[in-house]
Amino acid sequence: MASDLPPDPRFFLLEDEEWGLYDTKFSKVEPTNRGDPPPCPKCGKTIGMLTWLPPYRAELELHGRELGDFVGGPGNEVLISERMKEAFQAEGLVGLLGFHPMEVVRIRRRRKGPKFDTPPSYFVVTARFGRGAVDEARSRLRRNKPVTCPECRNTGVEAIHGFTLEPSTWEGEDVFRPRGLQGDMVVSERFAEFVQRHGFTNMKLTPTNEYVWDPLRKGPP
Repeated sequence: MASDLPPDPRFFLLEDEEWGLYDTKFSKVEPTNRGDPPPCPKCGKTIGMLTWLPPYRAELELHGRELGDFVGGPGNEVLISERMKEAFQAEGLVGLLGFHPMEVVRIRRRRKGPKFDTPPSYFVVTARFGRGAVDEARSRLRRNKPVTCPECRNTGVEAIHGFTLEPSTWEGEDVFRPRGLQGDMVVSERFAEFVQRHGFTNMKLTPTNEYVWDPLRKGPP
């Protein structure tokens, strides 16, 4: 019976919390070394941005009052604080790769506040490109081209009005980029509870079935 089946896992889209109390961004300090972007193993199409290579040096831009634990910027990489790194590894969560120490070259405040005597420690991480695949039939995506590659399913997306993943494609990662929406970072319910329990900052978690992104206001498909 359908009622005996376990419910679909809950997933959340992860973004930094723009305009919040801990709103923090980063920019890479030149000269910056860059590697090739990740390709689809089947069709060879690019599925991500150029890879950031060491040395890892960045400038933080603080729009809020305090520096956040999660910091977004250009490219596939994000920064996480030392306390978030230690908790993530200690609790056995999976899906983040790298954990490269980063040099904070400077911190620019966009509002008044005290100077930072000692730059905090941040680490460069990337989210794994996961096997979890967007369920085209049950999602509300407006694509500008039909999906042609069954592996990456990577085409331009003009609007998102909620999405879900195909059953049985998720392999248990707590943080990953799904096939069909590699530009977005998706997290598990366990990761959402982890963030809430530790009070990590500058992180916005939206259930994937409620997530709306429609910059041109084209509406759902």
